[in-house]
Amino acid sequence: MRYAMIMAGGVGTRLWPVSRAQTPKQLVPLIEIAGEAQRQALLTLATRRLEGLVDEDKRYICTNESYRDLITTHVPGFTDDRVLGEPVGRDTVNAVGFAAAVLHKRDPEAVFAVLTADHIIRPDDTFRKIIDVGYRMVEEDPTRLVTFSIKPTFAATGFGYIERGDPVPNSDGLGHRVERFVEKPSAEKAQAYLEAGAFGWNAGMFVWKASTILDCLRRYKPESYEGLMKIADAWDTPDQERVLGEVYPELPKISVDYAIMEPAAREHIRARGTAHEASSVKVCTVEMDLEWLDVGSWPSYAETLRAMDSSGTRISGNAIAHECSQTLIVNTDDTHTVAVLGAEDLIVVHTREATLVMPKDKAQDLKSLHARLPESLK
Repeated sequence: MRYAMIMAGGVGTRLWPVSRAQTPKQLVPLIEIAGEAQRQALLTLATRRLEGLVDEDKRYICTNESYRDLITTHVPGFTDDRVLGEPVGRDTVNAVGFAAAVLHKRDPEAVFAVLTADHIIRPDDTFRKIIDVGYRMVEEDPTRLVTFSIKPTFAATGFGYIERGDPVPNSDGLGHRVERFVEKPSAEKAQAYLEAGAFGWNAGMFVWKASTILDCLRRYKPESYEGLMKIADAWDTPDQERVLGEVYPELPKISVDYAIMEPAAREHIRARGTAHEASSVKVCTVEMDLEWLDVGSWPSYAETLRAMDSSGTRISGNAIAHECSQTLIVNTDDTHTVAVLGAEDLIVVHTREATLVMPKDKAQDLKSLHARLPESLK
């Protein structure tokens, strides 16, 4: 049976002051959609993309436990039993393992997609067709771990890359073996990857069988596996919350790429052409040729807005700009007007609680400012 899990646990400090601990970016209605009067939250858009792909009762969200009420109240269709609340964040390998452990207990044949809640992905129908390819690849061969790679549009240095190898049969020409994962490259290497044509940006999305990813956890990250199995044993019993609260915070914090995907890919390559190839885990990727934007900072959020004129200034909310160039102004307080005169390459964000002003080239340093804020403003 097909399932989907959306990872939605991030706080989004680089989108402060709109994104805060109790109103994280994935739940804030920030995104303007053509033809719709109301802005939409990233998590709402992520759930919409599942329409027609996965049954509503097979959709899960993994998030911080403190966001549970926000999600069940504001995100349509999610019942309490399908919100997997982490007591604390322990990086992606444990979010993935948590979902796999719960789904495998409820359905030993579960195949599930791991999707993101902080990306703009368009068009939806193309996305669904591509994810369907991933499901079919795993249903054909449950030893496959399928990841997705975005067709690059420029030589990005802020993303990891995946190198595609030989094609996978019966995958509509989109599936390939993974040759290697590459961390964020230098500008020179990124340009070489773009020109080579065999590399894609690592989208951080996956499809696999729950039992297969649990077996990989057992082999590559046994500390996480043992703890997650304790949680699975207690799941849907009166001990569920107690065991989760005791065990989960002690799990080693590491990403799924470092913990599983990279060692599994290396093992897969070593097994090729040997007697072990048929039974080994096979790391594959499916290319995504569509519009994809990681909304992780104010400059990337600006790309979701139309420029007001040839100066490149973009506005969201009640604001006025005069003689400004390449400036972003965001105002979430309808009772307040933000007026900016003569600014260039500036970011101005106003909420009822706080106002941020910074040069665009400092956007990646916002975390250091965030660390100095009083807890009441984080």
